[in-house]
Amino acid sequence: MRCQICGKTAATGYNVSHSKRHTKRVWSPNIQWTRLVVGDTALRIRACTRCMRSLRKEGASKEGAAASR
Repeated sequence: MRCQICGKTAATGYNVSHSKRHTKRVWSPNIQWTRLVVGDTALRIRACTRCMRSLRKEGASKEGAAASR
């Protein structure tokens, strides 16, 4: 899954045990369905919780950017 605002996707890497054994793993971003109101239109988008928090704090400055993606 991908955030429709910032484009954040899953990150890959390794779990490293105490014996330094490496096993592959994936860190998934916290993607949620949310409703974004642009003008008089409500859009349902997938956004990471960081972007949801930023939208709540900044307000209208990012709404236009999200609608254009």
